[in-house]
This record gives sequence, structure tokens and C-alpha cells, in this order.
Amino acid sequence: MHYEGNIIRPPSEANSILLQVTVGCSHNKCTFCGTYTGERFKIKSEEMIRADIEFAAEYCRRQRRMFLCDGDALIVPQKRLLGILTAIQEKLPWVTRVGAYANAKSLGMKSPEELAALRAHGLGILYMGIETGDDVTLKRIKKGVSSERAIEMGKKALAAGFKLSVTVLLGIAGRERSLIHAAETGRVLSAIDPNYVGALSLMLIPETPLHREYETGAFTLIGPEEMLRELREMIAATHLSRGLFHANHASNYLPVRARMPRDKEATLALIDDALAGNVTLKPEYLRAL
Repeated sequence: MHYEGNIIRPPSEANSILLQVTVGCSHNKCTFCGTYTGERFKIKSEEMIRADIEFAAEYCRRQRRMFLCDGDALIVPQKRLLGILTAIQEKLPWVTRVGAYANAKSLGMKSPEELAALRAHGLGILYMGIETGDDVTLKRIKKGVSSERAIEMGKKALAAGFKLSVTVLLGIAGRERSLIHAAETGRVLSAIDPNYVGALSLMLIPETPLHREYETGAFTLIGPEEMLRELREMIAATHLSRGLFHANHASNYLPVRARMPRDKEATLALIDDALAGNVTLKPEYLRAL
């Protein structure tokens, strides 16, 4: 397989075939993200993508899922993306699901009919990082989208038949807007009503704009207890008809996996126990991106 630059994928795609179709991210302006610093976004050549599909067809026969890397695969023009998905279906018929990252920009560029066609050709799940539902924080971190637009595009993905996993980021609003961020994020998650929610905890990356704000005192990184309070407020404000709320990423202090709405109250009680000191939190040296 031909990989270029930093390769990222969701935790749930750890055992998937990783097919890189783009390099970097077309937005690449979020202040907290250092994954693609200095990297120019591009779509990989048709020849290289097809060669990697051929490689996977020969050597990846035990893997039933595939993930299209990197940060912005859905932005690939429709004809090319359909061709990639068709090649996967033809060369790897044992692959039961293909996943990709999506953002409001790339979802906005596809018509409902185009999204439905991608779904029909095997693209089954989209991962959408909204980070926060707080418009003030969205603007500050240069996400390039409003909360209402995130809701609109999340609903658009679901209407096209995709499974949707939404990622949010604990601590991204700093101390001043921590609980506002939590409540507003719960509002947006409730409005989208995705299949999955993944909550990660902010870890500052050196040389990013947000890290520089932290160094100058313009941004305050909240501590473990404040992260838990934020998580509690967010879960309390989130009303899903049926979905999984995960906060078990390596960055989190307290692993949480809740089937909503069934496990909501038990999860809030678990967080309360942790805040009371009755549950051991993950030490800093074990946290990771």
C-alpha cells in the first residue's frame, strides 16, 4: 500500500483496510489540529489508488471493512469516488462496509441523489467531527461551520441512509465556556440524532495555533475534574432516540460506553462517582491521541 504523510482513522476502524485516496485535509485550518501542518491537500492518482486496491485484493482477504483515508475523502469528485467504490466492490467482494470522514463542506457539495448513489455502492458509514455545538467556540477554533450547518449536514447524511458517527471534543472551549460548550453540544447532538457519538478529550499539540494561545495565556486547558463535569453536562443535554455515546478514546480520563437512552442515568451516576473520588481516573502518562 502507498501511504503518504500522516494517516489517521477512527478508533473503530482499527482493523479495517486503510485505502488512502486523499492526502491531508481540504480545510486544514482548525486551531487545535496539527495532523496536516504544512501539508498541501491533494487527491491521489487513479493509478496509485487502483494499485492499492489490487494489493488489498491479494493480501487483505481476512478484513471485512475498509476505510478511505485521509481527512477528507468524501470531497473527491463524484465520478471518481463512485469509480473507487465500484472497484472495491469488484475486487474485494468480501468487504461488507466502507467508511470515510465527512465534514459540512464535503457533504454540502454532494446532492442527496449523489449521496444515495455512494451509499448504494458500498459507502456505509461517515465520521463527522463537529467538535462543539457552541458557535462562539466554533468561530474561535476556525472550524469553518456554524452549529446549524452542522445539524443540517448531519441530517443530510442520515437521510441518505448512512450510519453517522459524530465526534466531539471535551475541553475545546477552555474554562470560560466549558459548560456552555457542553450544553450546546448536547443540543446539536440531539438535533442530529446520530447512530454514534465519540467524545475525545483535548490534548494540546505543540506548534498549533491553540497551543500558542495556551502558552500566552489566551486559552486555559481544563483539568480532569472539569473534563468530567463537561462530559456529564454534555450527556445530560444529549437526547438520542437510539445510539451509542462513547467516551472511551485513549485521551479520556474515564471510559464511558452508553447505549442511549437506556444507559443515560447509569452513566451520569458513574461520572458522579468519579467526581466524588470513588472511581480511579486514567493517569496522564496513559493518555494518548
